[in-house]
Amino acid sequence: MAFPEAFIEELVSRSEISDVVGSYVALTKRSGSNIFGLCPFHNEKTPSFSVSTDKQIYHCFGCGKGGGVINFIMEIENLSYPDAVRFLARRAGMEVPEDGEYRENRTRDRILKLNRDAARYYYKYLRSPEGKPVADYLASRRISGKVARDFGMGAAPDSWDSLLKAMTAMGYEKRELLDAGLAVKNAKGGIYDRFRNRLMLPVINVRGEIIGFGSRVIDKSEPKYLNSPENVVYSKRRALYGLNIAKNSKRPNIILCEGNLDVVTLHQAGFDNAVASMGTALTTEQTRLLARYTKELVICYDNDEAGQKATARALEVLKDSELSVKVLRLPNIVKDGVSVKQDADDFIKNHGADAFEALLSGSGTSAQYGLAVIAAKYDFSLDDHRVEFLKEASRFIAGLTSPVEREIYSVRAAEQAKVSPDVMKQEVNRAIKSRAGYQKKKQTQMVQSPDRNAQPKERTIRYENIRSARAEEGIIRLLLMEYVRPELCDIEPEEFSSPFLAKTYRIIKTRLSEGRPVSMDALTGQLESEEISRLTALLQQPENSAAAEGALRDYIGAVKRESLKRAAEESGDLRQMYLNAKENKHG
Repeated sequence: MAFPEAFIEELVSRSEISDVVGSYVALTKRSGSNIFGLCPFHNEKTPSFSVSTDKQIYHCFGCGKGGGVINFIMEIENLSYPDAVRFLARRAGMEVPEDGEYRENRTRDRILKLNRDAARYYYKYLRSPEGKPVADYLASRRISGKVARDFGMGAAPDSWDSLLKAMTAMGYEKRELLDAGLAVKNAKGGIYDRFRNRLMLPVINVRGEIIGFGSRVIDKSEPKYLNSPENVVYSKRRALYGLNIAKNSKRPNIILCEGNLDVVTLHQAGFDNAVASMGTALTTEQTRLLARYTKELVICYDNDEAGQKATARALEVLKDSELSVKVLRLPNIVKDGVSVKQDADDFIKNHGADAFEALLSGSGTSAQYGLAVIAAKYDFSLDDHRVEFLKEASRFIAGLTSPVEREIYSVRAAEQAKVSPDVMKQEVNRAIKSRAGYQKKKQTQMVQSPDRNAQPKERTIRYENIRSARAEEGIIRLLLMEYVRPELCDIEPEEFSSPFLAKTYRIIKTRLSEGRPVSMDALTGQLESEEISRLTALLQQPENSAAAEGALRDYIGAVKRESLKRAAEESGDLRQMYLNAKENKHG
């Protein structure tokens, strides 16, 4: 059956792929935003099964299976598409619109109202005599009463079911508290409050709706931080703490922090443009949300090793965004002769708002940060270290898209290593040529190499014209990655050589033109499992976003040439075949 798209979007947002897959597969090895484990669909000793938390897809480099979370359940549970949707809906506590009516709006409204009433309960409890332990904790963190009110802070009682009793007394059902993530059920079926003896931080979206809660313990118990689980109104991939306030800031940028209390401290110090992601790495959805309200983003993560890794991951996500990106590097603080790392909250308390303003004003671009990270690896008093630095720095600078940036940072790198700027520029130009040659070679191989290995692993999908099919895949890949606009695709499905790729191209281009999503889960209901696996495999191949339009023209040109050649062969028009051959020779 056809499910409403809004229902599928909500279902997928509540079914984070690593959580779902992780209940079947031990995902242990991490590489960037990908997690690896042993494939559940074929026998293997070395993990080749990858889950991308950024793209919300899985792909096995061994057997070729892949797709989104719905497709995974179809494969692992051997279910049809409708049954897989029902399976995930039960897991997420969602009602399936079997009768064609989408009743999720009512559930959403009820949870939003429940969250609002729960926030009021927590708010009042903090200001009651019983809430004094949490109030004392706020005082110890130097958080004023005004800022606590501005953020709607509250306190969860040190009790098993205080909120549960209060909300059911107001007419809410236990099932609704479970759906909202405010209550949990134990193995024996007992239901109790999720949040107990905690500082409560409501998460408010840009429309002013309370979509969930963050929380922190006030003692030494674990977990230190606990957030609402994904549900029909709350998706951590799409939420940013503090954005409801920061979107109205008069400051020219937005500061991205790691923790909720970093945001609170910065706002209290006058930096009302601070936000934080909700206990997860920065996502593409969050960058798109940020781009609605600012043109410049300043990353201010902790200066420890974990913070540096998080900064590197964020810069990778942001490199294709519309945002201008800077990085604020927090210095260490010396305590008792020992250098200690600090976060934004520590810095404000130790040095004050003026010092942070100076750091903010002097924050460097992502290129400056990247070069500084590279430089920190080397001892410039050693010649071999200087040589290795220049090699790594030249490769990094070659990857910058702006010629002005390449010029500036070539000179800076030369100054650091104490070599002539001309020498550094030569190294960068060599790295650019090597990079361009590699990309061109890869693209040429993809388009022109009729190789047996280019045939899809999926048995039901075979290509009659490998050269054309590789270019057709390139067009589809660029569309799936949303690197090009659909109106730039000046080619018709009928010109494709592969029926599967022609059908897929028509579906994707239509959906994008209508402003509808083209995620694997959105396409699962329209394509077969093996077709989804093939599309997922296409997304594993790299494309350069900066050169996407040029690549699109090359792909379209290759498909059109092969289409003309097929037409000539079918009609027996030898003269046309000669003209096509001549065009290929010169074009």
